[in-house]
Amino acid sequence: MKTLRKQLFRLALLGGSLAATPAMSFAQFSIGISINIGPPALPVYVQPPCPQPNYMWTPGYWAWDGIGDYYWVPGTWVQAPQPGYLWTPGYWGYGDDGNYAFHNGYWGTQVGFYGGVNYGFGYGGGGFAGGEWRGGNFAYNTAAVSVNTTVIRNTYVNTTVINNTTIVNNNHTSFNGGPNGVTARPTQQQQAFASLPHIQPTASQQQHEQVAKQDKSNFASANHGVPAHAAVAKPVASVAELQHSAVAAKAAPGVKPYVAAPSRPATAGPKTGSPQPAAKTSNPPAAVHPAPEAKPAQAPATRPGQATPVKPLPGARPAEQSPRPGTEPAPRPQTAPVSKPAPKAAPRPPAPKTAPHPAPPKETPPERKPEA
Repeated sequence: MKTLRKQLFRLALLGGSLAATPAMSFAQFSIGISINIGPPALPVYVQPPCPQPNYMWTPGYWAWDGIGDYYWVPGTWVQAPQPGYLWTPGYWGYGDDGNYAFHNGYWGTQVGFYGGVNYGFGYGGGGFAGGEWRGGNFAYNTAAVSVNTTVIRNTYVNTTVINNTTIVNNNHTSFNGGPNGVTARPTQQQQAFASLPHIQPTASQQQHEQVAKQDKSNFASANHGVPAHAAVAKPVASVAELQHSAVAAKAAPGVKPYVAAPSRPATAGPKTGSPQPAAKTSNPPAAVHPAPEAKPAQAPATRPGQATPVKPLPGARPAEQSPRPGTEPAPRPQTAPVSKPAPKAAPRPPAPKTAPHPAPPKETPPERKPEA
């Protein structure tokens, strides 16, 4: 009995230790969601100073709300899950199926491929130039990240590594592939990093993303690609905290304001595969023929300038016609009201008949006397 209790106690301790261990993953190119419209360009903003030692910068990115719009997740400093781990940002990639798929970020001992997207602040498109682990403490490269040296003294300056890893991205493109995306491809070394153990985003990172989704001003349809809350010093736990401590963004030079376009979410594929296309039906819907439109009755032909005759209704008063130009209108006859009919006039007596006058007698010419 005592032996059984000891074994149960050991299993309980082992289960508690496993629950406290961050979730591990071995797939770098995990797909969360895919859609058929690209994300906006990356905005320009100022990086807040690192709040305390061993915090890693996680750049801001555009996330999809699952309905029809992108929203900005502010960049922030996050405590590394354990010493020696670095952050590989997530990125959007254009696939052969014409959809944009988001590849989730992760923690690992090496920085893997993040689409060649230049997020800035040490993430120039390949690797990370913002610092390095030295033993159990992280040393910050002040040439790439913002650090308050009065609080954090473990710093150095190295501009060479920045120039070697920065990919020129004048359009601030936020996705890889496609006709207008970044053309970078993963190297063999980056592909090897994909097979190493990874740690998923921490609980504070996940909560930070959910809070960003609750703030409607972060949506691209509202800010047109220039979010008012671009970055914070630490992950936030409420919208009020985000609005109080966030740094505003600026529009990237030469980048047009983002205009939201109607879109439909594509079918999301498995975590380690590509999105599956929507199923096609074998029986297409029957064609529906519209009813023929009724033709209006044709009026009888009239001569030019002649009004079309209209047959009045029984008992209706005749309509008044407008006078022709250049003629005075005829006086309107005064008629008695319909409700009070006029009294009938008495009949006039017939006129007396008169006898015809006799015709005057014809005059006879005088007789002429014969001449002697």
